[in-house]
Amino acid sequence: MKLRLYNTLTRSKDEFEPFEPSAVRLYTCGLTVYNYAHIGNLRTYVFEDVLKRALVHVGGYKVRHVMNITDVGHLTDDADAGEDKMEKGSRREGKSAWEIAAFYQAAFERDLARLNVLPPDIWCKATDEIDAQIDLVRTLAEKGYTYVIEGDGVYFDTSKLPDYGKLARLDVEGLQAGKRIEMVAGKRHPTDFALWKFSPADQKRQMEWDSPWGVGFPGWHIECSAMAIRHLGERLDIHCGGIDHVNVHHTNEIAQAESALGHKWCNWWMHGGWLVEQTDEGESRKMAKSAGEFLTLQSLIDRGYEPLAYRYFLLQAHYRQQLAFTWEALDAAASAYKGLKRAVLDLRAEATGDEAPLEDSLAAFRKAVADDLNMPRALASMWSVTKADDAPAGDRYATLLEMDKVLGLGTAQMHEEALGLDESEIDGLIAERNEARKTKDFARADTLRDQLAEAGVEIMDSPQGTTWRRK
Repeated sequence: MKLRLYNTLTRSKDEFEPFEPSAVRLYTCGLTVYNYAHIGNLRTYVFEDVLKRALVHVGGYKVRHVMNITDVGHLTDDADAGEDKMEKGSRREGKSAWEIAAFYQAAFERDLARLNVLPPDIWCKATDEIDAQIDLVRTLAEKGYTYVIEGDGVYFDTSKLPDYGKLARLDVEGLQAGKRIEMVAGKRHPTDFALWKFSPADQKRQMEWDSPWGVGFPGWHIECSAMAIRHLGERLDIHCGGIDHVNVHHTNEIAQAESALGHKWCNWWMHGGWLVEQTDEGESRKMAKSAGEFLTLQSLIDRGYEPLAYRYFLLQAHYRQQLAFTWEALDAAASAYKGLKRAVLDLRAEATGDEAPLEDSLAAFRKAVADDLNMPRALASMWSVTKADDAPAGDRYATLLEMDKVLGLGTAQMHEEALGLDESEIDGLIAERNEARKTKDFARADTLRDQLAEAGVEIMDSPQGTTWRRK
């Protein structure tokens, strides 16, 4: 089935066509590993995971997926000023920048696994591929796109590129220093950006390398372009990231890559919307580490939420929409996910193993996915299968398994929750409750029902007696 995907570059939703008929080259911007990923960061990776799954299971493509890890060169602002975030993390925790990078990369990969995000085919770390970045800067210098600010670094001259800013549709002529980013002394134009930064003359950085221009480290933007070209070739099908990457990071990636290559670099640019939180004043703000305290996936787990309940929460909104995080909304998603789990387990119990998916239901689901990853409509198709009592339970379960290849909610791995009581203890408490009801001690009966519920046991009373099941 053909997918129609929104392209930030064209501002339109078009039928997706890769450079090669059956293969897709996908690059996604990874984390700057100076701290944990917050749940807003993770929203972007879940969107990209759904995209990848849709390309494979709906579009029928073979996907080669590369994700970078930024472990050097990402400064604390977009002005090519401030300190490297890795150095900042090192100072904060009293560990080396290398230790910080290793620790938070492992934490990031663990969070992705908890959310059922499929790993990329290639993880590429900026510090492992300095040579590719130096080579790309050298090519740009040879083609006349760079200049050097003494004591600062090598910069890209955006005035040499007539269509600079096409992704963000920047009014380059109308930009003034200080409006978009602050001016670094020596920069020729407000939009010029660093390709290689020099180490300070009076100190030795933890992460620095020799280069034709002097000892230093790469700029953030050059990393992604260099590694994407090295691992995916000179033409990308899709490049993804958060919406906050459009104006600066991805705009600069395009500028340097296309100037070096001499042709269009990437056909499709896709961006996920922000996760926002409510301030004490009732206003919405983007979730960001710069705000101080931030929520991690572990924060949710510590409060009793399953990681995949958070994934379900994210799937309820279209990936390009701004999504407001509240505990009430997460509670509702967790309840819905619990209901889905119950439905899956009930259907699985009746499956024999030789069932066939319901093709009409799958067609409706795939149509929703193919329409720019419309996950709210896809979830509706999924729920309709759980309620289709006129269809065999096993066929419905097989359909849910097929749908989960895109949804990633762990249908095949769903299991009964571990009970705090064994079966003999449950039977004993039910017998005690039945006796309390018989003697009209309803307060005691309610207490026993609550005790069983807390242990994950659902009580069902009927004229034939009392039965129970795991919730």
